Amino acid sequence: MLQTDDSLSPSSLDSVVVAEQSIKNETYGTSDSVSSLNCLENGQLIKASAALAGDYTRTPYIPVYASLPMGIINSHCQLIDPDGIRAELMHLKSLNVDGVVVDCWWGIVEAWTPHKYDWSGYRDLFGIIKEFKLKVQVVLSFHGSGETGSSGVSLPKWIMEIAQDNQDIFFTDREGRRSTECLSWGIDKERVLHGRTGIEAYFDFMRSFHIEFRNLTEEGLISAIEIGLGVSGELRYPSCPERMGWRYPGIGEFQCYDRYLQKNLRQAALSRGHLFWARGPDNAGYYNSRPHETGFFCDGGDYDSYYGRFFLNWYSGILIDHVDQVLSLATLAFDGVETVVKIPSIHWWYRTASHAAELTAGFYNPTNRDGYSPVFRMLKKHSVILKFVCYQPEFSVQENNEAFGDPEGLTWQVMNAAWDHGLSVSIESVLPCIDGEMYSQILDTAKPRNDPDRHHVSFFAYRQLPPFLLQRDVCFSELDNFVKCMHGEATQIMEG
Repeated sequence: MLQTDDSLSPSSLDSVVVAEQSIKNETYGTSDSVSSLNCLENGQLIKASAALAGDYTRTPYIPVYASLPMGIINSHCQLIDPDGIRAELMHLKSLNVDGVVVDCWWGIVEAWTPHKYDWSGYRDLFGIIKEFKLKVQVVLSFHGSGETGSSGVSLPKWIMEIAQDNQDIFFTDREGRRSTECLSWGIDKERVLHGRTGIEAYFDFMRSFHIEFRNLTEEGLISAIEIGLGVSGELRYPSCPERMGWRYPGIGEFQCYDRYLQKNLRQAALSRGHLFWARGPDNAGYYNSRPHETGFFCDGGDYDSYYGRFFLNWYSGILIDHVDQVLSLATLAFDGVETVVKIPSIHWWYRTASHAAELTAGFYNPTNRDGYSPVFRMLKKHSVILKFVCYQPEFSVQENNEAFGDPEGLTWQVMNAAWDHGLSVSIESVLPCIDGEMYSQILDTAKPRNDPDRHHVSFFAYRQLPPFLLQRDVCFSELDNFVKCMHGEATQIMEG
């Protein structure tokens, strides 16, 4: 782990998971949300608009991007509510945000037939965004949304048809359960997708996007392209799937039991001369285990044995190789356009020796090893921007303490390791409505006050609040001032 001066550490950013809203239900909230709003109006929750300490004038200008909600493009790649989009963009323009983030789903664009791409809905959407003179960051989403029902997006239909005969194209846990939200990295070089490898399918999609929208990148409308590298678009194994019963703060499970990754593991063990190492650990617990309950992750456990170090080096190496393969082809496809890669914040069990949840997700980062630097060296090789998902408080302090979590420590390690490798860093978060203190923490992370090297993030992206909350004056006022602080135009958010 990086050794750093604690006095320079930015404020912590914990996590919150907020479901993205379909634009079709933007005027309505849940009963819980309405109750919360009533409490707000009754003054019971007003800790809102807490003062932001300090002067942000003449600080670096950090562009702010807002993610557009899911559901604006349907499964037939049609823009379903142009007027609603215009109203949303008008609202964002009034906040002086710099642009929007748009998910382009593989499961929508190449949904029905291999090599047949339909970008029509996105063409219409980008045309409307251009009217408002906003920038666009595109996310190429090679995963499913994980949601069910009309608002969910699966992998392409033809991929799911292949899976009926070959379930091993998906990540698989020790019990043989499949994660169908993204393809296994084991098929990156296997021609199992109607004659194409996984990498080739991703490349063809990227190239199709570039051909379709080259004019918009040349005009500067599209400012960056984020490459989805795993589940939820993040670079990680799907080690903590709620669909399999995982709940915070479970350590998760290794996802390397499809036949392609098992073949790769066997080859790695043979090359070391230890064929009996060609297996996953049999004492690593289950999705909701705690580290001390397992023989592999407990203090002094097998994770630090000769076999454990071999396995974890191989497991994390597969992740790094996937990064290298995909980004090499992205460079060919996009020819100079800025590319972005998203890194997750897996902060639970960070204050234990093994960092079990990070290990199952593919980051070999126990206390005696810096597991992020090898990843960042690869990202630097391809000159990408790192986007770190800085989480806000989803759980209480007591729950985080019980999980030995340290979101601040992880944020500090990741951002400083990235800066040490010369990477540009951006952050993504979900913005609070009634927590001015959290706005301050985000700003302190984006613009560390005491950094002698004057580091700051290259941009900030946020997942939007439900629109019925954003319409409240208190939320609008806080967000408006927050954007001004990011732009270096305001001193503080006045206390409400």
